[in-house]
Amino acid sequence: MKKNKQEPENQKLTTKLAPFLYLTAAINGGVILIVEILGAKMLSPFFGTSHFVWTAQITATLISLACGYYYGGWIADKKPNLSRLYYCMLCAALYLAFATLALEPVAYFFLKFKLAMGSILMALFLFFPPLTLLAVTIPFLARITTQTTQSVGLQVGRLSAISTVGSVIGTLLISYLLIPLAPNTYTMIMVVALEIVLVAVYFLIFEKGFKQTPGVLPGILAGMVICGIAGRVEAVKSPSIGKELFRKNSNFGLMQVVDSPSGNVRYYLNDYLTQNIFDPKEDKSLTVFTYMLRGLTHAYHPSPEKVLCIGLGVGIVPMQLAKEGSTIDVVEINPGVVEIGEKFFGLDKSTFNLHLEDGRYFLNASKEEYDVVILDAFLGDSSPSHLMSRECFESMSQRMENDAVLVINAFGHFSEGEDFFMASLDKTLRAVFKSVHIHDGTRGNVFFVASKKEGLEPHRSMDMSEVHPKLIPFVETAWKNTIDANPESGIILTDNYNPVEYYDSKIREEIRLNFALNMRGK
Repeated sequence: MKKNKQEPENQKLTTKLAPFLYLTAAINGGVILIVEILGAKMLSPFFGTSHFVWTAQITATLISLACGYYYGGWIADKKPNLSRLYYCMLCAALYLAFATLALEPVAYFFLKFKLAMGSILMALFLFFPPLTLLAVTIPFLARITTQTTQSVGLQVGRLSAISTVGSVIGTLLISYLLIPLAPNTYTMIMVVALEIVLVAVYFLIFEKGFKQTPGVLPGILAGMVICGIAGRVEAVKSPSIGKELFRKNSNFGLMQVVDSPSGNVRYYLNDYLTQNIFDPKEDKSLTVFTYMLRGLTHAYHPSPEKVLCIGLGVGIVPMQLAKEGSTIDVVEINPGVVEIGEKFFGLDKSTFNLHLEDGRYFLNASKEEYDVVILDAFLGDSSPSHLMSRECFESMSQRMENDAVLVINAFGHFSEGEDFFMASLDKTLRAVFKSVHIHDGTRGNVFFVASKKEGLEPHRSMDMSEVHPKLIPFVETAWKNTIDANPESGIILTDNYNPVEYYDSKIREEIRLNFALNMRGK
């Protein structure tokens, strides 16, 4: 009679081993969520922060988890030896270290593809292997730690709960502590180091060292070397456009201040996108929108006593208006911008009332009324959709006096096939306000002026006396070049339906590509 093949036996659980395995489940659950969130942040300087990027990262994560769960169950049934799990973890750590070091060249390669395809291929290339290997953890440990068939459900539930708790802790750590306080590269290095330590502890304590486990010690040393190189590259990295004065991560992107080689131009960048340009010697802005926001405020309102600025920038516009006698409320969601403004752009926040919160939240909670509302808010390469909807403009209208004006800094085009956002913004404003004027700077910068009163016209021409000499022709063009949008090209944007990211993706993709290539490190 043929003898049945004996099933492999589980490793014996000791009082020391069981808690360590539960700790492994918790840590790996946290690491998976940290890598998922951090991965999207690492993609954003190259691909932006649109839903395409988050879709890519979530898709890559879910595919990885599915493959990892299946693979983990298969190898656990084939040979439930714990060393296999920790080999997988070591390989995951090594790949994450490699991904951190190779991020920039790989990103520039995938920029050749369209945004949707490039971002998902990038996410899969960088994060599919390590996340798949980490996802092995739960099915493998369920097989190892289950002693009887009667306790299978309880054990799987226990491990899933522990892993989920780890994921919650990882999510909170990455969102509220690691991203604001450390560069993305250093955070990923810390994740790699944590996995390596976990692997080293297991083999040292439960496998009695590295002699019987070939490849573990060289793998650990290789991981440490790659992390050291990646950290060094991050420390000495410098953008090609000049000397980096400041570099800090934030919940709203990578913030940089860069001086040109001559020292005559200073850039404030967010995820490689230029947010403001400044002449430190003349103490003047080198961006058209700075002068247009201030100029349109005075041109369309005879005496702006109370002004609300949604978006601080580096503080040039609100400070100038305050200097001219207006009472200013500024709403800014990113506290890091304040630090940059004070250190590098002469910001004096005592000249206005600063509210560090979301603009929409402020509008809904405030009871104040204003003569002018200035909307100058950008998230990466686009305006936040919740600030560009009919409902948001209705909230703004409620905070505005009867003769008040709304001035908006936007970015877009009016050529056929590329005018969805501009036409939709115009159509949405007209659904709330009786008068809308559009000033087109012809280089992408577009300015909208809206009012609740009919027949809005400028009270005066724009004052060019304070404009930087190099920008006078461009500011004059933006002031004189009024344009009408094609209503057939747009829709009314609402909180429920605002597909600007999808229809405007081609323009955003071109902008992102140009800036990313311009910022390529030396």
